[in-house]
Amino acid sequence: MTKTGLLDKYKEARQDMVRLLRERGISDEHILSAMMNVERHLFVPLPLRNHAYDDAALPIGEGQTISQPFTVAIMTEALCVKNLDKVLEIGTGSGYQAAILAEIGARVFTIERIPSLLRNARQVLESLNVRFVSKESDGTIGWSQFAPFDGIVVTAGAPEIPKPLVRQLKVGGKLVVPVGSHSFQQMKVITKINDNDEFELEDKADFKFVPLIGKEGWPEESLGHEDDK
Repeated sequence: MTKTGLLDKYKEARQDMVRLLRERGISDEHILSAMMNVERHLFVPLPLRNHAYDDAALPIGEGQTISQPFTVAIMTEALCVKNLDKVLEIGTGSGYQAAILAEIGARVFTIERIPSLLRNARQVLESLNVRFVSKESDGTIGWSQFAPFDGIVVTAGAPEIPKPLVRQLKVGGKLVVPVGSHSFQQMKVITKINDNDEFELEDKADFKFVPLIGKEGWPEESLGHEDDK
């Protein structure tokens, strides 16, 4: 998903980023290939582009961030996405996670509550010919119109597992969501095991995300917290 015909001055930086991801334990070749192909600098504000391939979260405006590459990789790996899987992303942000999911073959549905972020993400994704469906809404209640989903990924920290998202999973589908306080969250991987919304739970490493705002997340006043995604 590179812009052909243009000098790719960031290619070496992307190679270094992928090498670091391998060293940190990311082994899925489809994900590593996607992160080599998708130009992360296009999703980063112009003044920060020289840092686009650092393994760090970067601000994108509105108190939000583009997640660090390792976070994107580990969340994507936890989803176990197969070609043509229907995946819902809660929190479009910069659009980078959506681009990675599309690159590995997912059918991407993405929700963002902040209009300016969604507008910018759409422009970048469309310029790269990424196929996706998006809307401005409260992502904590999911997108029942297109449910059930093979996978759901939440790119903000929730106070608890959002029940509507579990309901909108297919049996065997996975929900990846960071859950905890404003200070830090633990990545949780929920696998739905039956139509009664029962699930198996696996805990991953601790992370630090911006708060998930909405009916099934933190209240609006949580916007005062400046946690990194």
